[in-house]
Amino acid sequence: MPEITVKGMSCAHCVAAMTKAMASLPGVSNVTVDLASGRVSYDSAAPVPPADLARVVKAAGFELAAG
Repeated sequence: MPEITVKGMSCAHCVAAMTKAMASLPGVSNVTVDLASGRVSYDSAAPVPPADLARVVKAAGFELAAG
């Protein structure tokens, strides 16, 4: 299961926004957001381009952590 780290989430609304943003990517499902660590894991039918991940994270109002 691929995983990214997102900075800037602080509440349940943030979790919901990030879940919805990730689920909007084609082929992405089973999005799980851990608020405490900022980790977002997901299943995908094919690898998701890093630029697409960065775009949806930014659109949701957060920042993709380096690494």
